[in-house]
Amino acid sequence: MTTPSPAAQPAADPAGPAGPDGSADGVRVVSIVFHPGEELADFTRSLATATTAPVDLVLVDNGTDPEVADRLAAEAGGRVLRPGGNLGYGGGANAGARGAAQPFVVVANPDVVWEPGSLDALLDAAQRYPSAGALGPALLNEDGSVYPSARELPSLTQGVGHAVLGKVWPGNPWTRAYQRRQETAGTERVAGWLSGACLLLRREAFEAVGGFDESYFMFFEDVDLGERLALAGWANVYVPSARVVHVGGVSWKARPARMISAHHASARQYLHRRYHRWYQLPVRVAISAGLAVRERVELRAAR
Repeated sequence: MTTPSPAAQPAADPAGPAGPDGSADGVRVVSIVFHPGEELADFTRSLATATTAPVDLVLVDNGTDPEVADRLAAEAGGRVLRPGGNLGYGGGANAGARGAAQPFVVVANPDVVWEPGSLDALLDAAQRYPSAGALGPALLNEDGSVYPSARELPSLTQGVGHAVLGKVWPGNPWTRAYQRRQETAGTERVAGWLSGACLLLRREAFEAVGGFDESYFMFFEDVDLGERLALAGWANVYVPSARVVHVGGVSWKARPARMISAHHASARQYLHRRYHRWYQLPVRVAISAGLAVRERVELRAAR
């Protein structure tokens, strides 16, 4: 699929309905938490220096222990939304974004640490790219390396090559083409999709495509969103001048087996939908078989 260039798309109207103060300024920041630890304190405190715009902070608590989320939301001047159950990542993000008056909504993991001015850099880029439905920062690993967070929508050959060889041969040509690592560090560009670990979403675009697909409980909801935004004429823009550190996996490192299985289930769902035609049945069978083998290998390694 060819992703449209921002310059080739019509400008989206940045104005939204008036907020409580009579303006549509600022940004709503939504973070989905599940029994968070002190990493959430790093998120909320670093957010204070990430932008000079008014922030409406909403923590969507998918867990059952309110202490940390309530305390840190109060310290940051935010609020906690409790949906009454674990909605998953996309469902929690949709719940947190619902009813926003601001023209932009951030969806971010609670284990993200914002560099000073990083959210302002994303908001500035959104003004330069009026057709951008989603904008993503450079995601830094804890060691300072750049995670490949702006990727292409995977072709069948890229998907298979990356799935089979990505762990044992990271530099294989299919993984390189999919991740576009050589372009990740410093090039502002259009991508097929952006990591949902930290996304600035133009509310108009997000609402127009119906938000995240909640049938993905966790993983691949960001791939699906990026694809649907592009199909609707919006661009996914990578903005490396905005930088955040992503600790990664804080909420599930103690129970990796469940997350490994969830990742493979979502991958299967996404790829089956992508290759849904009757004559692609052999492709779906091969995908299911390959993912089942890969899941067993990863589960064995995680024990």
